Amino acid sequence: MSATPPASVRVRATGSILAVMLALAAAALLPETAGRAQEPVRINRVIEALENDEAAVANTHWRFVDMEHSPFSGALVQVVLSEMNEDRNAQGQMRLAPLVRIPQDGDEDFKWAIKQALDLGAMGIILPHVDRAEEARRFVRAMRYPPFRNSPYQSPRGERGWGPGGAIRLWGLNANDYARRADVWPLNPEGELFAVAMIESLEAVNNIHEILETPISAVMVIPGDMAMDLGLGPNPPGRNHAEVDEMFDRVLEACQAQTRVICGAGDSRTRTEQRLAEGWKFFLPL
Repeated sequence: MSATPPASVRVRATGSILAVMLALAAAALLPETAGRAQEPVRINRVIEALENDEAAVANTHWRFVDMEHSPFSGALVQVVLSEMNEDRNAQGQMRLAPLVRIPQDGDEDFKWAIKQALDLGAMGIILPHVDRAEEARRFVRAMRYPPFRNSPYQSPRGERGWGPGGAIRLWGLNANDYARRADVWPLNPEGELFAVAMIESLEAVNNIHEILETPISAVMVIPGDMAMDLGLGPNPPGRNHAEVDEMFDRVLEACQAQTRVICGAGDSRTRTEQRLAEGWKFFLPL
């Protein structure tokens, strides 16, 4: 007659069987789980659209948060971002990427305003009146952190100070991951920040080729300030001055002669389809 195994042996045997069953179950799930883990998930839907060769249009992919001609209030931006945080799609992304236009122009001290907007959670900055290439380069430096030592994207060296508590919570990352992903795209192809230089003067149009050689994400031509800069006064109702449309054409031609900086524009919402058909890939209906 065989003896009954000791309780400790029975426990070990049961544990071994359970371990094998769990391992088999995990193996059955592994291909699907691994596949999901390898899929890149963008935080910024502007960049996602552009990488999918789609135009990134305000109110479809991004929200224009204005502090230039609206009250300059960090508290107000914080409220707006908090509301946007509640509007997420099935992938967990904010449905609209918040891009903040700060009030400072390209020739002013804008570094502190950029830092505060990004620390609150903005996914991009729109800088008004960028007229020269050096202003665009300062813009990019203000948006970037000093690079990690092992980063291949060392230049231009970032100057942003560290303190992104609100952004970390909004983006749903830990501090280390935020520091790595809060970089300017496409300078850093894995970056999630979008740097938009507004082209609003004849000087900027004359310098457009040099501006496009800087590591900004996009330029955006705006008709209102362009008309004023040209001495034409406000644009007529429902259309632009012919000279203003000529400035759009010059910028678009320069943009399409290169492949890195995105061609962006703001214009009447009635001309949205026209502008997209012309080749503008980043658009703000006015």
